[in-house]
Amino acid sequence: MIPELYIPMPHSHPHPHNRDHNHRHPHGKGHAHGDHGHTHATGGHHHAGHGHDHAPRDFGRAFAIGLTLNIGFVIAETIYGLLGNSMALLADAGHNLGDVLGLIVAWAGLTLSRRGPSARFTFGLGTSSVLAALLNAIFLLVAVGTITYGAVQRLLHPEPVATTMVMMVAAAGVVVNGVTALMFAGGSKGDINIRGAFLHMAADAAISAGVVVAGLIIALTGLVWIDPAMSLLLNAVIIWGTWGLLKSAGAMALAGVPHDLEVEDVRATLLRLPGVQEVCDLHVWSLSTRDIAMSCHLVMPTGHPGDAFLTEAARLLKSRFQINHPTLQIDFERRAAACPLHMATV
Repeated sequence: MIPELYIPMPHSHPHPHNRDHNHRHPHGKGHAHGDHGHTHATGGHHHAGHGHDHAPRDFGRAFAIGLTLNIGFVIAETIYGLLGNSMALLADAGHNLGDVLGLIVAWAGLTLSRRGPSARFTFGLGTSSVLAALLNAIFLLVAVGTITYGAVQRLLHPEPVATTMVMMVAAAGVVVNGVTALMFAGGSKGDINIRGAFLHMAADAAISAGVVVAGLIIALTGLVWIDPAMSLLLNAVIIWGTWGLLKSAGAMALAGVPHDLEVEDVRATLLRLPGVQEVCDLHVWSLSTRDIAMSCHLVMPTGHPGDAFLTEAARLLKSRFQINHPTLQIDFERRAAACPLHMATV
C-alpha cells in the first residue's frame, strides 16, 4: 500500500515528477493515500501493497458457543447451589455471570471494530475493541477482589464444605471454561480483546480446577481452610496475568505506542530512506487491537519523492512494525513547530 501523503508546495518549483503522478489541488497540495489492502494515488494509476497479510479470524462462532455454554453453566450452578444450600456455588454462579457479561462486551467490541469509517467516526469504531479489552481486564480484577474478600472471610470463619457436590460442579466448570478458552487461544497473541476473553475463561478454568483439588484434599484431610487458601493462590496468578492486559489496553485507550514497538526504531527506519533529512512530529498509536497508525513530517529538500518511495516506505512500515495506516507529510525545509527539539517522557 502507499501511505497517505500530504505535500505543501515549496517557494521554488518542485521536482517535475510531481506533475506526472499527483493531482494538483487548488491550494497547491498533492495527495496520495492508501489503506488496508487498497492503494490509490490521486491522479495516477499505481496500486500496490496490502493492509493485512491475512484477514483476521472471525471469532463470532467462538463467542456464540462460549456464551451458550457459560449461560447454561450459570443456570446449573444456581440450581445446585439452591438445592445444596451452598453459598460457595451461588457465589461462583455470580462470578460466572460476570464472565458472561465479559464475553458479551468482548464480542460487541469485536463487532463494532469492524464497522467502516463514517462522517462522525472517520477512523471507524476500531477503538471499541480496545475499550472492550480494558473493561474485561477491569471485570477480571473486580471478580478477583470479590473472591479474595470471600476467601478471607472463610479463613476467619471456616464452614463445612459439601465436597462431593462442589467437586462435581467445579469439574463441569473446568470443561466449560476450558473449552471456551481454547476457542480463543488462537487469537490471544494478536488481539488483546480476544486475549481478554481468553484470560477470563482460562482464569475460570483454573479456579474450577483449584476447587476440585481443594475439595479432594478437604475430603481426605478434613482441613476446610484449604478451600479459601487455594482461592487466594489462584487469585494471585490471575492478577499476574491480568496486569499486562490492563496495561496494554490502558495504553491503547490513551493513544500510546503499542508496547512491542519502539518509536525510535520507526524514526531510524524512515531516516534511512533516500532523500529523508529529518523525521519530525512522529506519532504512532493503535486504531484498534489489530491496526496501528502512524503520522509524521519528512524533511526532504529535494522535493516530491514519487510513488516508488511511498510504496517502499509503506512496505517497510508494514513488514517491520505492522503499521498499516501510515500518513506522511513532506516538508521541503525544517519547521520548528513540527520538529520540537525535545520530547517529554512518561
